[in-house]
Amino acid sequence: MKRIAAALFALTLLPADSLAGPRHGLSVFGDLKYPADFRHFDYVNPDAPKGGKISLIGPVPRDTFDSFNGYILKGDPVQGFALMFDSLMARAADEPDAVYGLVATTGDVSPDSKSVTFLLRPEARFADGTALTAEDVCDSFRLLSTEGDERIKITIRDVEACDVKGPHEVAYRFKGERTRDLPLTVAGLPIFSKAYYAKVDFAKTSLEPPLGSGPYKVKSFKPGEYVAYGRRDDYWAKDLPVNRGRFNFDEIRFDYFRERTAALEALKSGVIDLREEYTSRDWATGYDFPAVKAGRVVQVVLPDETPSGAQGFFFNLRRDTFKDIRVRKALNLAFDYEWTNKNLFFGSYDRTASFFEMSPLKAVGVPPADELALLEPFRASLRPEVFGEAPLPPVSDGSGQDRKLLREASQLLDESGWKAEGSVRRNAKGKTLDVEFLIDSPVFERILGPYVRNLQLIGVNATIRTVDEAQYQDRQKNYDYDVISSRFMSGLTPGDGLRIFFGSSSANRPGTYNMSGVASPEIDALINKVVEAKSREELKVAGRALDRVLRAEQFWVPNWHKGSHWVAHWDKFGRPPIKPKYDRGILDTWWYDETKAARIANGN
Repeated sequence: MKRIAAALFALTLLPADSLAGPRHGLSVFGDLKYPADFRHFDYVNPDAPKGGKISLIGPVPRDTFDSFNGYILKGDPVQGFALMFDSLMARAADEPDAVYGLVATTGDVSPDSKSVTFLLRPEARFADGTALTAEDVCDSFRLLSTEGDERIKITIRDVEACDVKGPHEVAYRFKGERTRDLPLTVAGLPIFSKAYYAKVDFAKTSLEPPLGSGPYKVKSFKPGEYVAYGRRDDYWAKDLPVNRGRFNFDEIRFDYFRERTAALEALKSGVIDLREEYTSRDWATGYDFPAVKAGRVVQVVLPDETPSGAQGFFFNLRRDTFKDIRVRKALNLAFDYEWTNKNLFFGSYDRTASFFEMSPLKAVGVPPADELALLEPFRASLRPEVFGEAPLPPVSDGSGQDRKLLREASQLLDESGWKAEGSVRRNAKGKTLDVEFLIDSPVFERILGPYVRNLQLIGVNATIRTVDEAQYQDRQKNYDYDVISSRFMSGLTPGDGLRIFFGSSSANRPGTYNMSGVASPEIDALINKVVEAKSREELKVAGRALDRVLRAEQFWVPNWHKGSHWVAHWDKFGRPPIKPKYDRGILDTWWYDETKAARIANGN
């Protein structure tokens, strides 16, 4: 499978002069795998049958929803809302960043990269049969740029304007010098009906199913229990090359559960059809029920070739407790990953070290000359560790309480002014060293428990606070926590989106992913270098330099990663022989197999 995927991914680099003018697809550096006359993506079955349904748990850990608008900061959006909306171009899941015509037939990036013009398909329609035009595209940009989620606003802040050139022609103009990624960014924005949102307030949460243009529409729902999307037989784009062999289920249903154990029981009883497992203990021991032994429920491991990003416990640098790096280093030393992986995770994971784990942008060893060229101008303000071996997390003896590391942590706390007084530490003002871990599920208590005990051994008043989903989301959006678990994912071609995670502009804006509140001119400058990269080699160099600086700041406790997805499902689905390299492909490419489903229904 890996050899096949690698062969499929061999990209055809087009000559520079062929990149000028309207193109059927766009990519950051101009390379496209599929020619203008391609009939379908290689990872689909173009003859896949349509029908049946699939019920599952959504990818976002929420136990309810109060809005069908996932493009604003307010509320808890429903799972799967993107199924209702089309964009100008659709991503190919077997290329790093390429997109191909969906609502648009072509995209034409200007020679100076200051604008991109799209020609729209006259046949594009919303679900009510009304035409989708350039007016809708530009009004969608207006809504997102003025009332959208802060995370969207940051990525499109350098889009100066959207201009209607005709009923089926639209042009985006960009400002500034860092415009490399913007054509793809605007090509992927959802398109809303201007007429619909002239009557409906986009900025308000609502449980009124919106008018969309995508392959699915809301069929039924009950907040806190489920939402079901029905495939549209009249979907205007169902036979386009970017959609052939995709969106095969007549119904996609997302069920909601307050506890993971309830979700596993729902799979066992057939209430849901498919479950992605995120807990190593359950994957190793929880799937020994009769349906698995009989082969009616199957466990599959789907390769994951996307960069794993960085999952960890992020310290909130907005709080004085964590401003001293010696405190952050001490807290890092107290987490015994080796013991955790062996005793809690069945040895399933690898330790994360980089913010670009499983990516060419991961820094290794000492910085070579090309990375030093980017780092040297900031040497005076960067930490010395940046210029040595790439920082790595500590390695324990696996005992659960590595005395050497805990002594080192205690010494750092002493040096930082937190002196031991009995079983606690206090600073010169008499304040205790308090650290609270915010979580929304008891599942994490078994992981954090041993870590908290180690912190208490060195005098840290460490506690775990478990709150309900609504409170957790509110506190996360407003950065009301000491330490929070999060995962940063950058994709294969990171760009302006890095500002959402590490840019000064996002540090204090509610609702971004800058969990630690990182705000550094040097980091901002290196993000600029990543965004300005003109080739994958330049991108790699800039990304590695940025990785070194981020890792040296130690504003997180790195967690773990693996290069696969664990999925268990009732054996009533078909799937193509080739999985998309950079996506699970489940909702996108699988289909309902009536023969298999009948066998399951008959108890065979």
